[in-house]
Amino acid sequence: MADAENPTELIAEMGRRARSAALVLASMPSARKAAALASAAESIRVASAGIVAANAEDMTRAADAGLSGALLDRLRLDEARVAAMADGVAAVAALADPVGQVIDASERPNGLKLSRVRVPIGVIGIIYESRPNVTADAAALCVMAGNAAILRGGSEAVRSNRAIHAALVEGLKAGGVPVDAVQLVPTTDRAAVGAMLKADGVIDLIIPRGGKSLVARVQAEARVPVLAHLDGINHVYVHASADPAMAAAVVVDAKMRRTGVCGSMETLLIDRDYADAPALIRGLAAAGCEVRGDASTRALVPEIAAADAADWDTEYLDAIASVAIVDGLDAAVAHIARHGSHHTDAIVVEDAGVAERFLTAVDSAIVLWNASTQFADGGEFGLGAEIGIATGRLHARGPVALEGLTTYKWIGRGTGQVRG
Repeated sequence: MADAENPTELIAEMGRRARSAALVLASMPSARKAAALASAAESIRVASAGIVAANAEDMTRAADAGLSGALLDRLRLDEARVAAMADGVAAVAALADPVGQVIDASERPNGLKLSRVRVPIGVIGIIYESRPNVTADAAALCVMAGNAAILRGGSEAVRSNRAIHAALVEGLKAGGVPVDAVQLVPTTDRAAVGAMLKADGVIDLIIPRGGKSLVARVQAEARVPVLAHLDGINHVYVHASADPAMAAAVVVDAKMRRTGVCGSMETLLIDRDYADAPALIRGLAAAGCEVRGDASTRALVPEIAAADAADWDTEYLDAIASVAIVDGLDAAVAHIARHGSHHTDAIVVEDAGVAERFLTAVDSAIVLWNASTQFADGGEFGLGAEIGIATGRLHARGPVALEGLTTYKWIGRGTGQVRG
């Protein structure tokens, strides 16, 4: 191993080893990858007590350092969450392998047969904060898609990540996957992140998972292609025709099921003609949410706090929501375009025509009709574990799972054709 005090040398050596492992993975049969992941899942289950103990140390240090409640929730592991992590790895093993899938095929007039075939990307670097489960999710997805992974977790989760990684590698190795297929950067030095971002030719794709400052740094400094996961400034718009019981259930779930996840609703938009707005707002407050409203909202429910300009652009990741009264669908769509982050937005409405207009007009990676924004999750989409929600417009968008971790190549099969 290269000297951890020289981040550039460290990442270069990890990259060389990852490239060798990626070459093996690229041609590994689907059944062998699946069996290795099943072995890794079992290894995580066996190591559960040790993982929870390591996480308890991280939690104590993070709490002493003043980490927010939302970030502590993301960091926390217990036996149930470790079991869910292992189940997620096993679920990826059961998914169809995208590598080798034929996207489309054609035959040219001269008889040359062309096809586009999915292939692994190669070496993927994942830079993430707080969530130790990303260690398992990212590893499983990368391996099944034929990629090697270089993982750099946050310092607040260092013990948890190391425990999870050790269990994973033990299981993967038992299943015949090279040990260098999933590597964890051994240092918490922030310079290692910079070395990864500049490792063009060593790392093929960077995926950041974390707060706005991390993603901004990655996008500003990267010399490697980036698949970005930005803020989840998500909206639920309750139309005038919404069923009140459905609206209440969707709004409370969207905000309060788990406030610290990226799919949590941050802003509630209520149509001015929706008759049950006060009950909807008070129901959200009764569920334990701090509600901040615009002038029209406070005219209906005077006891709530006033929202300021910053509230509409804030990802709270906490039991706080901003509420605005809007004049119809067009105003709701305009508000989302102005303040949203292209992550997940939802409408609650009975009118199918209005719903289809919303689904078409809102330019977000995930747009929902009569469903909670908390469904913004690869598992809920049937994709198994996810590596993040991509909010850009290129390559992959929305929950990024196996298919999003592949690219394609053209294959031509001829019978001696020449252009002449």
